Amino acid sequence: MFARISKNVDWILVAALVPILLAGVVTMSSFGTETSYLVKQLLWIVVAFAAFFILSGIDAQVFKKAGTLVWLFLFGTGLLLVVFLLGHTAKGATSWLDFGGFSLQPADPMKLVLILVLSKYLSRRHIEIANIKHIFISFAYFFIPFVLVFLQPDFGSAMILGAIWLGMMLVSGISKKHLAILFGIGLVAFGSLWLFVFKPYQKARVINFVNPMADIRGSGYNVYQSVIAVGSGQVLGKGVGYGTQSRLNFLPEYKTDFIFAAFAEEWGLIGCVVLLICFGIVLWRILKIGMLGSSNFEILFALGISIFFMSHIIVNVGMNIGIMPVTGIALPFMSYGGSHLLTEFAALGILMSMRGYNRSIHRDDTKHEFLGL
Repeated sequence: MFARISKNVDWILVAALVPILLAGVVTMSSFGTETSYLVKQLLWIVVAFAAFFILSGIDAQVFKKAGTLVWLFLFGTGLLLVVFLLGHTAKGATSWLDFGGFSLQPADPMKLVLILVLSKYLSRRHIEIANIKHIFISFAYFFIPFVLVFLQPDFGSAMILGAIWLGMMLVSGISKKHLAILFGIGLVAFGSLWLFVFKPYQKARVINFVNPMADIRGSGYNVYQSVIAVGSGQVLGKGVGYGTQSRLNFLPEYKTDFIFAAFAEEWGLIGCVVLLICFGIVLWRILKIGMLGSSNFEILFALGISIFFMSHIIVNVGMNIGIMPVTGIALPFMSYGGSHLLTEFAALGILMSMRGYNRSIHRDDTKHEFLGL
């Protein structure tokens, strides 16, 4: 078991994760005297790493079985339904299941389940993907959890589910004609949501996205303070514990949604560049493993979790620097919270288990396969 884990794990990827995790822990513990966040986050990191290594040693074939994926999808959907009955409401959204000592946000593991299900479905119909019926069937797999998450309401997680589905459809070879149809449907759906579904605070976030400075004392306050924090870090930063926006509580949610802004204020441009390089290395290793996958399932799964991570990074960093709406999306491996952290490490653990079936390929051929030539 230990030999299998050691063989499967990509230690370069793990090495790139360590500074990201440390950046998160140091940032959330830099201000104030409260240590509960730090202790809980360290415990979640230990649990997440344990899940990562356990999943790395499991036979990857189990994740390709239709029966396993059906049960995972039904279980994940069931948890989302339970949220409506027993969910804990916080910050206007009923998104959590409270188990006393810890809470679970079912929308997070559902993102991983969706990637697995789409990888299985699209890998079996890769040649037939030009047939529009497969687009609608795959859309059904996405739409069910999307609606349940959106109604919580958790607009951020619903948006990530949409990005996963759209991204995986694009890499699977969808035609331009069908892509145009999807965008048309998307525009109509957004218009309907705006008119009949979106709550006032959600509309305010979208308006604030177009003009963040329109209401800096109301809906734009968080973004305004975040931009100030990022800019005040300048090139070298103010130093650990000396970020005034966070220390004086001008910057809200600096342990979760706006942890990048708090980090940027302390470490400056140089620290942000190093952090993004570490994220880049993680994505590079994921894609490299995917390119050597033994079948389309492994390739699509690697691409799916790459889309998952990139969506979170782009949206979170974007909202921290004022170019994306505030959606409550966590920064992978950095933001406080156990649900997203466990999901992220589980995704990587499953990917590691697939390395045992990697095929040998010449370096030059890898480039051609990746480009689809």
